[in-house]
Amino acid sequence: MEKTAPQNPKSLSGLLPFLRPYRLRIGLALAFLVLAAAATLAFPVTLRSLIDGGLAPGDPGTQMMALREHFVALFAVAVALGMFSAARFYMVSWIGERVTADLRNAVYGHVLEQSPEFFETTQTGEVLSRLTADTTLVQTVVGSSLSMGLRNLVMGLGALAMLVWTNPYVMLQVLVVLTLVVIPSLWFGRRVRKLSRASQDRIADSSSIAAEVLNAIPVVQSYTAEERESQRFSASTSAAFDTAVRRTKARAALVAFIIIATSGALLWGLFQGTQAVMAGRISAGHLGQTVVYVIILASAFAILGEVYGDLLRAAGATERLMELLGTQSPITSPLNPALAPTPQAGSAIKFEALTFHYPSRPATPALSDFNLEVRPGQTVALVGPSGAGKSTVFQLLLRFYDPQSGAIVLDGVATRDLSLHSLRQRIGIVPQDAVVFSSSAMENIRYGKPEASDAEVMAAASAAYAHDFLKALPQGYNTFLGERGVRLSGGQRQRIAIARAMLKNPPLLLLDEATSALDAESERMVQAALESAMRGRTTLVIAHRLATVQKADNIVVMDHGRLVEAGTHVELVQRGGIYAGLAALQFNA
Repeated sequence: MEKTAPQNPKSLSGLLPFLRPYRLRIGLALAFLVLAAAATLAFPVTLRSLIDGGLAPGDPGTQMMALREHFVALFAVAVALGMFSAARFYMVSWIGERVTADLRNAVYGHVLEQSPEFFETTQTGEVLSRLTADTTLVQTVVGSSLSMGLRNLVMGLGALAMLVWTNPYVMLQVLVVLTLVVIPSLWFGRRVRKLSRASQDRIADSSSIAAEVLNAIPVVQSYTAEERESQRFSASTSAAFDTAVRRTKARAALVAFIIIATSGALLWGLFQGTQAVMAGRISAGHLGQTVVYVIILASAFAILGEVYGDLLRAAGATERLMELLGTQSPITSPLNPALAPTPQAGSAIKFEALTFHYPSRPATPALSDFNLEVRPGQTVALVGPSGAGKSTVFQLLLRFYDPQSGAIVLDGVATRDLSLHSLRQRIGIVPQDAVVFSSSAMENIRYGKPEASDAEVMAAASAAYAHDFLKALPQGYNTFLGERGVRLSGGQRQRIAIARAMLKNPPLLLLDEATSALDAESERMVQAALESAMRGRTTLVIAHRLATVQKADNIVVMDHGRLVEAGTHVELVQRGGIYAGLAALQFNA
């Protein structure tokens, strides 16, 4: 990416869509910025009047009145500067906070819409790094550095214009020297921007490692791998530190060069001014005004050097965020989605000649010429060895991926022609590893139907045989379940997942190894809950334990992405094929 990325702060133009809604506030901030800069530039003029007018020899009384007037004018300038600076600071800080929040929301919402293909190649920790570290850098620029840079640019240009106006010959020479300063500054700037981007990437690497390990902490500890993982994280942070040091060195060199070069040029101009006073060509007040303008110009250039470094860092962060926002999911809703009829007794499904390869494994078909018809209200079990394609059927049905050829027809309409919302609203899923969110039991079950009443939630929990253990929790249904439901057993988490699917009340239910990791007692309870959930709807079941699917209306045996056998339990056992071999192994054991 670094070879083709822009080599300057133009990357910040990606923020324009987020700034555009706040044009009025930006305009006010710029107005206050210009007024504050004007107040600063008025100070040397007032100081010149004080020196040349208030300190001129004359009547003491008249001189005292003149001094008062000049000091009142200086104080008025200070008051204006304070008020305008405060207003600018508030407006710019508000814009920075608002734009950062909008940017985080946009990136997070966009990531949530990506298909699983995106997460095959992008680590969660990297996304989190972009949501936090990168947006924080953008906030620093929009809410502080950019405003400071614009203010100092206006003041610097104003001071330079005043110096050229009052000392044209000398300052035009200085201006030529300052122009020569810009050329090497741009070279330094490109180096800083590259290293800033690399630094953010290394930070993202550390975040990815931390997120991965913390989500698997029981496994890490069971293999006593704490020291190894600490060393891996330490190596990653050391790489980030080394890159940051190189970036800081380049930025320090940039700042030092700008300050030394501009100060040298300006001091030379100031020396010329003192020579002019000694020769009687200008007054002492004129020189005092020149000195203050020189200080303003020098400090403005020094701060602009700092700000330029911030802009370059933020440019790298903005590139990363815009890359994320520019990622397009291959799975989208059609522009004119079809409307499927609402089924009365479960959905009807047809899988027509499906062939599918995962994007990360293009040479290996996950499904080959897969055909299957499921009638409304049927329970169909998918069995077969690991890697046979069973879970792939579910993922294609949910349109997490699209097949390379073939079609899936749900209730008479191809799933490609349905909106993603309409399609997925018709489907409930109970996965092998039940997901429990960091909230209460009530909110976890209501996740399937956010508008459901408490009574509806409790009814779904009762149907899923979860009511009794939920009522026994310290705060009942309002008990916080901990991150990933760590306070619950596997069977309890599974029953909450079943209650969630039942509350959603979809015509199609997908059960993915819903009892595979449970003990005998938990399996009995969960199996009863599943039988309750399956009534009145079409159900597809993935199972390795054949005892759980003996009563299925149709058992489909898959191998290497193909449908190789289909029938009832009795029919398949009598046939003596793959299923009969699996059944003999399991039931004889």
